[in-house]
Amino acid sequence: MTIRRIVSYPDLVLSKRATPVVAFDAALKELTDDMFDTMLASEGVGLAAPQIGLSLQLFVMDCDGLSLVAANPKVEATNGLQNGEEGCLSLGRIRHAVDRPRTAMLRAQDLRGEFFEIEVHDVAARCVMHETDHCEGKLFLAHLSPLKCDNLIRKFRKTQKRRNTNIPTQ
Repeated sequence: MTIRRIVSYPDLVLSKRATPVVAFDAALKELTDDMFDTMLASEGVGLAAPQIGLSLQLFVMDCDGLSLVAANPKVEATNGLQNGEEGCLSLGRIRHAVDRPRTAMLRAQDLRGEFFEIEVHDVAARCVMHETDHCEGKLFLAHLSPLKCDNLIRKFRKTQKRRNTNIPTQ
């Protein structure tokens, strides 16, 4: 298996609706294995294909006891509200509190192309919503006020600049 490079904001693949998965074959299985390896090596709980530069409606997650591959994900219903801190592997270590539904009903396809539905709650619902947003070309920043979004983008760019010039971060 291979650990893939995670693309960073503002890469265009992160802001465009991804293409549906149409081939459910050995290559897709290999890709999702790589995605799980990349996610775990990066200490994430979810990873969408756009985050590794592939415009595919596909994500993997290993969150709150649920390990899942979801192709062509669609959130069919939500309920309740929760507020919690989110981060994104494509935004480095930038984190912020975001409102999300407490419960979500996901409809997607598995590695064989078979449709499934699953109801997820709490942290798993947050993860499903976050990764489905990636497939739609949205970052968690889209759920924040313009001022908070601008501040976080500025903070991210500052950390990227430090990293690129090898200035130690605090």
